[in-house]
Amino acid sequence: MSQTATRSLLPNWSEFCQQFHEYPEVGFRLDLSTSGIPPEKMHPLKADLEKALQAMAKLEKGAVANKDEDRMVGHYWLRDSKRAPSAELTDAIDRTVERVKQFASDVHTGRITTPQGLRFDTVISVGIGGSALGPQLVNRALGGASQPLEILFLDNTDPQGVDDLLDILGPERMATTMILVTSKSGGTPETLNGMLEMENAFLEAGFHFPGHAVAITGVGSKLYKKCEEEGWIDSFPMEDWVGGRTSVTSAVGLVPAALGGVDVDQFLHGARVMDELTRRSDPESNPAALLAAAWYIIGDGEGKKDMVVLPYKDRLELFSRYLQQLVMESLGKAEDREGNRVEQGIAVYGNKGSTDQHAYVQQLRDGLRNFFVTFITVDQVRPGSGFEVEDGVRTGDYLNAFFLGTRSALAEEGRPSLSIALERVSPFHLAALIALFERAVGLYAELININAYHQPGVEAGKKAAGSSLNLQRKILATLDTEEWELPELARKIEAEDQLDLVYYLCRHLAGTGRVRMTGRIDKVKVRAMHTI
Repeated sequence: MSQTATRSLLPNWSEFCQQFHEYPEVGFRLDLSTSGIPPEKMHPLKADLEKALQAMAKLEKGAVANKDEDRMVGHYWLRDSKRAPSAELTDAIDRTVERVKQFASDVHTGRITTPQGLRFDTVISVGIGGSALGPQLVNRALGGASQPLEILFLDNTDPQGVDDLLDILGPERMATTMILVTSKSGGTPETLNGMLEMENAFLEAGFHFPGHAVAITGVGSKLYKKCEEEGWIDSFPMEDWVGGRTSVTSAVGLVPAALGGVDVDQFLHGARVMDELTRRSDPESNPAALLAAAWYIIGDGEGKKDMVVLPYKDRLELFSRYLQQLVMESLGKAEDREGNRVEQGIAVYGNKGSTDQHAYVQQLRDGLRNFFVTFITVDQVRPGSGFEVEDGVRTGDYLNAFFLGTRSALAEEGRPSLSIALERVSPFHLAALIALFERAVGLYAELININAYHQPGVEAGKKAAGSSLNLQRKILATLDTEEWELPELARKIEAEDQLDLVYYLCRHLAGTGRVRMTGRIDKVKVRAMHTI
């Protein structure tokens, strides 16, 4: 192994001071001293980062970013509406925030009730992707036993997951449950299926579903029209210039947060302050530019190293899942802006410290060098006096020691890490952390010349899923009580070149009791069940 690979990354005091960045206005610190990137390595990127910051400034002024759909990218306006490119947009943003706060207040005080006049005490948030991940992160980080409504999530089209959720509710609790459906188009299959499952369950239990339902959707969408026609409790807008993975400061994140008792003004304020900080034109004083530069240098500008996210705080355990979509959907692109094949991206995974001391830290220290770690710590360990597990040692002291020990152990072996510290987990600080990574992703995308705001791969997956469902319909329409050999069935539905797909679809249908399969893989026979 080369000397470079085993060079210790532990800094001396001078190096630490040079690469330790404090931002007291947001209660935030960024430590790059164990990244293996000396300051002089950042200097060649300065001009490119300045161009990236200029490109971001154009986006914030209303430049079209998602050319596939001719859309602007305006999530920054949500927390500073005066930056929106028109007075109409500013007014619309402000009205939505006020409506969200008033709606939550009316639910909490009992001015909005169930059709039976009961107060709501539970919310089922039905959504997928960013419409679920953002609200889940906020609820896990900022919720608790004292929140006015419990927020539960239905974020998949798994029928067992639906049944498990309905088992938690039961008929009595269903009577005081609100269903919050979030879908920009109203046609996203996972969300639509979840809504239909909930609607059916409520009707079967004898409840008037529209009296329990709230929508967050695009104006004029299928869901919007359903909400209007059936008289749902309320609906909130999901703007076409806000992508799902950056929607947490829109109604998508604010409605469930406000219902759960989160101070949405402070949440928006935290994002706004971080936005101001990450607009700084000097990259060396801009934490998002520093993060983007570190990702670029560590991964050779090609995403060669995975990002392992380790928050040393239980309340931030979902942050790695949130970042998976924000980072990977934004940066995982086959082509650059000129159409050149580049296959870019940064893989993200993680859980929490110190749980992962007993999971994959062994490999991080001694195994493949295909990663860098992002540590996240929180100064406020526990409000009030602390219980001592040993003389002079508290539970939180162990948590901090595990962070410091892992940071040092990795650095000793030449394995890079970055460390982020927050003063505490609050609406202000959580939103600031989210806003930091939003900006860093945008800047990194500019450095590698890809469009961070479209997702052709996601659309391709949706189209393929639709094709599979169409093929399944053909299978069901063709089968009868006679046995069909699989190749014969495939020929009948004109899918001879998709035998593996036909097999998997038949296997699924067998698992749901609609067909019967017999024989080994090379002699499979299929027939419809007599009950069809």
